[in-house]
Amino acid sequence: MATKIFVNLPVKDLNKSVEFFTKLGYTFNPQFTDENATCMIISEENFVMLIVEPFFKTFIKKEICDSTKSTESLIALSAESKEEVQEIVRKAMAAGAKKNIDPQDHGFMYEESFQDLDGHIWSYFYMDMSAMPQQ
Repeated sequence: MATKIFVNLPVKDLNKSVEFFTKLGYTFNPQFTDENATCMIISEENFVMLIVEPFFKTFIKKEICDSTKSTESLIALSAESKEEVQEIVRKAMAAGAKKNIDPQDHGFMYEESFQDLDGHIWSYFYMDMSAMPQQ
């Protein structure tokens, strides 16, 4: 059985976060959705749990990072093409995301990123392994 990953992110407003990520094309597992959290499906083995802050606090002893001021992580997801990267970022910006940094084109890899409604940084990249420099 393949290892699954569940990234857990605190959010201020679950409904607004669901609306935002729905506009990017993501779906949610209703079995793991209630007023406290939802399970966003990235792929068959990758999921993001969006958890309202008061409930998120029940899982930790430390304070929740204010991701609008500090970076707690970079969530990087692969895409099938440069155009797919550009399209998802375009959708995110139209849905209320904020620009993170300028697009990065390394020849073999193209990357763009944005901050979601809670300030979490999402990076989408396309990597062309045939164009990767040989070492």
